[in-house]
Amino acid sequence: MLQSSDNSFNSKSGFPASNPNTFNPVKTVTAPVDQATIGRTLVIKGEISGSESLYIDGRIEGKITMPESRVTIGRNGRVDASIQAREVVVMGKVAGNIECSDRVDIRAEGSVHGDISTVRISVEDGAALKGGIQVRSEGKKDSQPQAKQEQPKAMAATASA
Repeated sequence: MLQSSDNSFNSKSGFPASNPNTFNPVKTVTAPVDQATIGRTLVIKGEISGSESLYIDGRIEGKITMPESRVTIGRNGRVDASIQAREVVVMGKVAGNIECSDRVDIRAEGSVHGDISTVRISVEDGAALKGGIQVRSEGKKDSQPQAKQEQPKAMAATASA
């Protein structure tokens, strides 16, 4: 039974290719990557917002708001702005606060001067970071019971001493 279904599958898939008069279109255009790029020579002053990923290799001054997307600062990128995004990757220079709903990744050649608020953070060796870091938990319910459990243990230790 397994062989007969395989044979029927092969005969169906092989039929159009064996007939030279059959038009079988080939998809040559792939779906575009939803990523905007700010080139090396561009300078933008103002607010940038959107829902697609953003790659910055130029200079931005102002505010970047991409709450559902990734913002990548390339090696030549300079950002003097606050950034709000789902994910931020820093390979260039950022002077401003970063607020992420998922993660911040500061690569070896990247530098950040500002406060960071995120759920996850990665800082490679050689990266420069000057500012405060607040790592939030994804589920607040998980962190509260642990604090309640640690509190009685600390009280018991001080009471017995």
